[in-house]
Amino acid sequence: MPEQRHAFTVSAGPGAVRRAREETAIRLARCGIATGSALSDAVLLVVSELVTNVLRHTADRSPTADVTVEWSTGQLVVAVADHDPRLPAIEVATPGAGLGTVRELTAWYDGTLGVEPHWTGQGKRLLATFRIPASAVRPTTELP
Repeated sequence: MPEQRHAFTVSAGPGAVRRAREETAIRLARCGIATGSALSDAVLLVVSELVTNVLRHTADRSPTADVTVEWSTGQLVVAVADHDPRLPAIEVATPGAGLGTVRELTAWYDGTLGVEPHWTGQGKRLLATFRIPASAVRPTTELP
């Protein structure tokens, strides 16, 4: 399947995490990731954690969270951007909570968790990468 990039924005507020999960699930299906696969479930949990962090830590500075799902051969990258320039200390994130959970899930799929200033110069992007196991990809005959 050729490289794909899907992006959408959710307003920071009630229902933001649910909307981000729903939209991400749609984008994963379009990329050929099997619904209900372990990878799909891991990615949805990562999106939940990253959008929750926007709500919890940057709501006063960021009225939205921008989510991007990028797929290329063998790799999936999910990014969540906000308008707060403060960069979290992802390397010291507590295991089992928030960014620690995200780091653990990406590592499970031979991926990484990273953070970078947003390309606009305002805010940041947290990037979660995953190696896509063959078991998570739907046959092309099943694509919507």
